Amino acid sequence: MTVAVLPFLAFAASQVGTPGPANMALMATGARFGLRAALPFVAGVALGKQFIIWPVGFGLMQLAASAPWAFEALKWASAAYIIWLAWRVANLRLGEGGAAEAPGFVAGLIVHPLNPKAWAMITGGFTAFVAPGTPAIEATATIAAVLFGCQVVLHPLWTWGGSLVAHHLRGTAAERYLMWTLAGLTVASVLFVLFGGGTT
Repeated sequence: MTVAVLPFLAFAASQVGTPGPANMALMATGARFGLRAALPFVAGVALGKQFIIWPVGFGLMQLAASAPWAFEALKWASAAYIIWLAWRVANLRLGEGGAAEAPGFVAGLIVHPLNPKAWAMITGGFTAFVAPGTPAIEATATIAAVLFGCQVVLHPLWTWGGSLVAHHLRGTAAERYLMWTLAGLTVASVLFVLFGGGTT
C-alpha cells in the first residue's frame, strides 16, 4: 500500500484522542453546556481540520517528489514536535471553560487552523505514513477520511464526557494517569513510524 492506513489510524486515534487545545475546548464546552448545545461547535471543529489537510497534502506530495531530503526532514521535525507536545500533554490538568454562551459552528471551524498541534499532526501523517510517489489525491483523501472518522467518533465523546471527567478526575491521581497514558500512546505511535517502517 502507498498509504499505511492501519498504522496511521492508530496514530490518528492517539492524536485526536489526546487532550490538546481542541479537545480541551470541546471538553470545557461539554462541561459547561452539555453535548446537545455543543454539537454545532463539535461539527465546526471536525470540519475545520479539512481546511488544513487538503492544501498541506497537495503541497507536501509535490515536495516529496521534487525534494525527498526536505520530505525526510519534515518527517523528523514533525515527530520531534509531536513528542514534545506529548510531554506537555502528560503534564496538563483538566479544567473548565468560562464562556458566557456555547460557541457555535463558525467558532469551531477556526479551532484547528489556529492549532499548531493540528498542523504537526497532519504534516506528520503525510511525511511518516505516505510513501514518496503516492498520488496527491490518494494520499490526501486517505488522510482526510481517517482523521475525519476519528474526529466524528472522538470529538463528541470528549464533549459528552467533559463535565463527568472535569468533575470526577480533576485534581486526583487518576487525572495524572489519564494524561500520561494518552501521551504515551502518542509517543509509541511516532516511534513505531520512525523505527518500524510505517510506510511499508
